[in-house]
Amino acid sequence: MPLPLAQVQELRDRLSDRFRPWSRSAQFWVRAVDIYGSYKVCQLRTGFVKDEEEREAMWEQQHEIGAQKMYSLCSELGGLFLKAAQILGKPDLAPTAWVKRLVTLCDKAPSTPIEVVRDVVEKQFCKSFDEIFDFFEVEPVGSASIAQVHRARLKSSKTDVAVKVQHPGAEQLMMVDIRNMQAFALFLQKYDINFDLFSATKEMEKQICYEFDFVREARAMERIREFLRVSNKKPPVMVPRVIPGMISREVLVMEFIQGTPIMNLSNEMSKRGIDPAGKLAAMAKQKILTDLTLAYGQMILKDGFFHADPHPGNILICNNTEASDAYYQNVKIFPYGKGIFLDEYSFMATLY
Repeated sequence: MPLPLAQVQELRDRLSDRFRPWSRSAQFWVRAVDIYGSYKVCQLRTGFVKDEEEREAMWEQQHEIGAQKMYSLCSELGGLFLKAAQILGKPDLAPTAWVKRLVTLCDKAPSTPIEVVRDVVEKQFCKSFDEIFDFFEVEPVGSASIAQVHRARLKSSKTDVAVKVQHPGAEQLMMVDIRNMQAFALFLQKYDINFDLFSATKEMEKQICYEFDFVREARAMERIREFLRVSNKKPPVMVPRVIPGMISREVLVMEFIQGTPIMNLSNEMSKRGIDPAGKLAAMAKQKILTDLTLAYGQMILKDGFFHADPHPGNILICNNTEASDAYYQNVKIFPYGKGIFLDEYSFMATLY
């Protein structure tokens, strides 16, 4: 006698959950070996070419191919690989082709459905959604590897807030990803690269565990906010206020601050009739750089407690002369025992 449809669906879901990590691992290894192998082939081919310009052209072509393959790996597998894209999408760590391709993934992670978001919020705060919010935007303003952020309005205070909600299951998937990455790092160390990549992945593992604790993040936000307030007549960056009583390990509610992603700055200037290459734009950019430099200088040199992941997805531009930090997740004590690294928050700098 055939099983009822509901039991068949339940069995299918259980099997899917059980074999998902294995499928994910297989996809990673196939793609990682493909990228690695293409670079080794290019290395071999360029060894037979005497002309330096021709060799450089071959490597540039290989970087373009590798960047597209890495983009596909990170965007399709998501999770930890989106964080890898954030790390590799920096000019000092990867070829230009990789930076240009991977930087677009900074806030483009797949979002969690609103029904699931509602369930997470209600379980964390032990209240119904309608008791907490007057409205809650269905589409997130941004979605990253660990969490997504929605704009909402609190019923109690009628103020607009940013609600940061973790993706359910993201922590477990990231642990699968980090194990695969560590195994690949050991392979590269043994056969190709004279560098301790494994220790770097172990450090990443430790930091990732911190990033899933939003209570810790809230404490970091308040510390930075107070430090910048007492250190300046007017803080170079604005730190959103954490809403008291609306903090849990998986949900963090804070003051909402409107901003433009720094990658869209030129487009925003054009919309306002400003030439992105003109003098006014140069003055605005200089002001942004000055504010960020001052904030970082004070955090690093005075307090030893600072943001350690300033990728473009973490930088927003406001419409006035202030800058603002928004999301603080991962922290790490300095080796000398004084300071803490802060990862994964947004810097909101200024246009004018």
